Amino acid sequence: MSNIILGVGEFGISKTPGDIVKTFALGSCVAVILMCPKTRTVGMVHVALPESKINLEKVKTRPGYFADTGITALLKLMSTMGCEPKGRGFIVKLAGGAKIMDPNNTFNIGKRNALSIKKVLWKYGLGAVAEDLGATYSRTVSVSVSTGEITLSSPGRSDWKL
Repeated sequence: MSNIILGVGEFGISKTPGDIVKTFALGSCVAVILMCPKTRTVGMVHVALPESKINLEKVKTRPGYFADTGITALLKLMSTMGCEPKGRGFIVKLAGGAKIMDPNNTFNIGKRNALSIKKVLWKYGLGAVAEDLGATYSRTVSVSVSTGEITLSSPGRSDWKL
């Protein structure tokens, strides 16, 4: 059993029972969680920004940083474990996308991330079956590879499930 910890712009997968895939302190960032029941593989990407066109150099070193390249990179990695890259073979869940330090809605990064992610998922014929998006608090997301259970936590709040 190990923890697979993902930082901003990172993505990872596991199909090892007992593993936990986790990312911390999602503010406007969004965790895209993909679960493949066929292979019992869990994948997650920690998306920071909606579009890669603002920094094409960063895409080369950290494609997970952007919604439009991160989901594609995660799907490609999951296909190496026997997961189908298109269609109904995935369970998709989303968490994050909060409005943090943007009281005047100047940037709306959280909302823009969520919309961009949904657009990319749609391109692959995928949609989220559950989401915990928006609000004004950060989230830490943990996914159990054994059970597929997703636990969310935030300072000052009790843990909850997605």
